Amino acid sequence: MRLREKLRKLVPLSISVYARTRAESKHLRNLGKMPIDTSKLSIKIGPRELQKIFSSRDTDEEWADVEREVSSLSLGKVGGLNFGDRRALYYLLRHFRPQTVLEVGTHVGASTVNALAALRHCSSQDHNEFRKLTTVDIRDVNDARSRPWKTFGSKYSPKEMSEIMGVPDLVEFIASPSIQYLSTCTDGFDFIFLDGNHAAITVYQEVPLALSVLNKDGVILLHDFFPNLKPLWSYKNVIPGPWLAIQRLQQEGANFQVLPIRELPWMTKHNSKVSSLALLVGNR
Repeated sequence: MRLREKLRKLVPLSISVYARTRAESKHLRNLGKMPIDTSKLSIKIGPRELQKIFSSRDTDEEWADVEREVSSLSLGKVGGLNFGDRRALYYLLRHFRPQTVLEVGTHVGASTVNALAALRHCSSQDHNEFRKLTTVDIRDVNDARSRPWKTFGSKYSPKEMSEIMGVPDLVEFIASPSIQYLSTCTDGFDFIFLDGNHAAITVYQEVPLALSVLNKDGVILLHDFFPNLKPLWSYKNVIPGPWLAIQRLQQEGANFQVLPIRELPWMTKHNSKVSSLALLVGNR
């Protein structure tokens, strides 16, 4: 067992979270102020609208087939987005019906395949209207030599899964640090899912940069957002970065609303329906 893992078992969780929060806060304070334009976040949505999205009977009927298809890909317990949150992502994409989607943090493709299934359904209903998912990760997630997906118990690479689903033309895989990609990107996106490096200094830069490539009436979805740094699951860890980054942006005058999903109609993890997903939308 590695020394870090041994220490983690010995140090109480609250102390560990406190130390991590202090360290991330210090790093964030040393970072210069980021310019931010929130004018494209014009969609206004609240808890009631979210409840309607996640209780759509039409999407429920679709999901039964999608669940069988995704389950056949043998993703298993691969880390990252839990199964319930992957379903939530599908429902959100079916509701907002974006033409262009950006995912930051491909990992093994667990959320990627759900996004592709949603875009495929949207295109089918819109008579093959153009849609595209761009998914970015700091490493080559499809590298045939290192096969990173195998490390996490996944049977197929993200690219292979897109091919099995019959939608390889709907997705582009990019290996790049998120900030570097967002800083040089010339494309626009209707829906952006930020699920990469959750460090406060990274998310603080990612959000303004994501807004700069967001199309009008677009939506940004955050992962691992812990409001007020409170545990979402009893005796479980807190990831402080996204909340610290959002707090600083709002303190600096960023005009947006953060809408935590909080609870879903289906199971997520730790025998609960709790979700750490949160939408970044316009103020009501």
